[in-house]
Amino acid sequence: MKIKTSITLAEDLLKVIDEQSGPHKNRSDFIEKAVRAYVAQVTRDRQNARDLDIINRQADRLNQEAEDVLTYQVLP
Repeated sequence: MKIKTSITLAEDLLKVIDEQSGPHKNRSDFIEKAVRAYVAQVTRDRQNARDLDIINRQADRLNQEAEDVLTYQVLP
């Protein structure tokens, strides 16, 4: 379900939207897709930051485990 709303945009941004959306699409579709893409990117960035935090907190243990595994490798 879509809800009609009103937003105020800078004139130069509106010109870019009109140029990018093409003659057969409307501003609403363009803006909706742009906002969805932005929200998806923000969500990915937050998840990546959480993942990186987890990795960094476990770095010493993971590095030690990797070093331990390497000691089992035998060179021919």
